[in-house]
Amino acid sequence: MTAPVPTLASGCAQPPTGIYDVALLDLDGVVYVGADAVPGVPDALAAARAAGMRLGFVTNNAARTPEDVAQHLVALGIAAAADDVITSSQAAATVVAERVGPGARVLPVGGPGVAAALEAAGLTVVRRAEDDPAAVVQGYGRDVGWAQLAEAVVAVRNGAEHVATNTDATIPSPRGPLPGNGAMVGVVSTVTGVRPLVTGKPDPAMHAECVRRTGARRPLVVGDRLDTDVEGGRRAGADSLLVFTGVTDPGALLAAGPHQRPDLLSPDASGLLDVHPEVVAVDGGWHCGVWDARPLGEDGHLQLSCVPCEPGDGGDGLDGLRALCVAHWSAHPDAAVPARVQAADDASAAALERWSLGTTG
Repeated sequence: MTAPVPTLASGCAQPPTGIYDVALLDLDGVVYVGADAVPGVPDALAAARAAGMRLGFVTNNAARTPEDVAQHLVALGIAAAADDVITSSQAAATVVAERVGPGARVLPVGGPGVAAALEAAGLTVVRRAEDDPAAVVQGYGRDVGWAQLAEAVVAVRNGAEHVATNTDATIPSPRGPLPGNGAMVGVVSTVTGVRPLVTGKPDPAMHAECVRRTGARRPLVVGDRLDTDVEGGRRAGADSLLVFTGVTDPGALLAAGPHQRPDLLSPDASGLLDVHPEVVAVDGGWHCGVWDARPLGEDGHLQLSCVPCEPGDGGDGLDGLRALCVAHWSAHPDAAVPARVQAADDASAAALERWSLGTTG
């Protein structure tokens, strides 16, 4: 039986702006890193809007309100209103309101965005376990400390449902990955022994919230994480564009399991404006641009070659990686298998070094 061809092989014969009606853009690691915009992204998003694509700014970071996020985006030169922003706090509030009913008491843990979303959903915010909350909603907050975690632990132990806006272990920063909400959620779940209900990406509730708020008919998820953005899009039935301005590197991409394999790749969000090449099966291997990738046996080994390779070839610099991904995923359609790549020539060796994949003899 022939293995299914990964959707990455199909490419995109016209820019995504002409195919998808809404781009659901992750923020941290896609639009900005820390306080600063990813270079070139504000102009790219303006061009995507000018081409007719609507933008939704989607974040698992629950710390800030949509108004605060929109103000930050505007300060970075990106036109945005609060209605354009969808946070994991909003998704959690929608789910909790459905589960415990309007007006129910809920204890927030996290930044101001958590409590604001709960109040906007018609829930009653309380601050102590002794107020008998029906649920605890836990989201990221830079000032979350022992006191908030202790209230959450007592409330959950007393029977409150533990709801996490997300379980991202890390958040990107200019200093490298830092502790994310998942690290703090782990404290509460470890002490209580209760596994939380997670409503942010990759849970379908998050993208359902996005579709509800944007009215998207054919959305494209744009993200930097395999386990939240790409998997979340796949679970919601949406295509995804992976960018390399955040936490995912080429090695992790190659080793991705079937539910975390994106449909499109780009160095950054400007990929919304570009044609994406297809990856074609040729003589037992896979060809993209001037690059050829083929498996060497069944143990995850691959060979990359450049045929022919001339100065200026290579498009956005990812065609070789596209070929490697399709070759590896086609050989391992149902499993996440680390890849080891050997270069057939100097150009391939340079590409592998650029992607921090190294070479094997």
